[in-house]
Amino acid sequence: MEHLSIIFIAIIIGIVFKRFSFFPVDTATTLNLFVIYVSLPAMILLQIPKLTFNEEILIPALVPWGVMALSALMVLALNRVFQWKREVVGSLLLVAVLGNTSFVGIPMVTAYFGDKFVPYALIYDQTATFIALAVYGSIITAVYGESGKLRFKNILIKILTFPPFITLVLGLMLNGIVYPEWITKVLEGFALTLIPLALVAVGFQLVIKLPKEEFSPFLSALAIKLIWSPFVAWGLIALFAGGGMIAQVTMFEAGMGPMITAGVMATLAGLAPRLTSAIVGLGTLIAFITLPVLHSLIH
Repeated sequence: MEHLSIIFIAIIIGIVFKRFSFFPVDTATTLNLFVIYVSLPAMILLQIPKLTFNEEILIPALVPWGVMALSALMVLALNRVFQWKREVVGSLLLVAVLGNTSFVGIPMVTAYFGDKFVPYALIYDQTATFIALAVYGSIITAVYGESGKLRFKNILIKILTFPPFITLVLGLMLNGIVYPEWITKVLEGFALTLIPLALVAVGFQLVIKLPKEEFSPFLSALAIKLIWSPFVAWGLIALFAGGGMIAQVTMFEAGMGPMITAGVMATLAGLAPRLTSAIVGLGTLIAFITLPVLHSLIH
């Protein structure tokens, strides 16, 4: 209950700050940068060395790729029915496929499963969602965007210089190492900033607007992200991996709302900005209703 209270209060604070202009308009960007460069790396260095390596770790590392691939195929299949505009297809290939498995995912996993399972949420986020954002996201914006050239060198540099990815590699190298107490305290102090700062930023960035002419892609995107994705994760796990708490965490992460960063990427590429904002904003709020339902079904 404590973690859930923090989640809702932090989001409300972000909404209030934006509504009454208490903070500058670029506050969310600043908070997100702090989380990316400080809070998330600290969390990774604190939690990843605690991982126990066995076959179960492959579940949060590999299942998300199947989920994202089948979600993208579902977008393309629905487009054959609805014949959406090209920019709409590009938007959905980002925000209906990529989930908010870090900024919202980690707090929600902490709330529903406990700190013990945060490392598996980090594996899901860093070995799947983040790399997909860098590689797949760059491809989609180049193919469907107003402009842009696909340069694989730039994609590789983006991955290798991303602070959370660097600390993920370092954390894996430090597996089994016990830090001196003072290092642990420092990492815990910075890691504790992740949940409040990330969720205040989520509240600050929420845009709630639903254009009537874009109703079908909006509903399709949310159905894919919040219902289809966890269902696919369940199917893949049942087919190849079996059950267990790590499998449950993986399915739970698959049901996260649309990734805000993917929405920013789509908007910057000119991919249906109004629709993108509505999907990300309302999708984030609706996820706080669907995730407890999902947890009750899989737990």
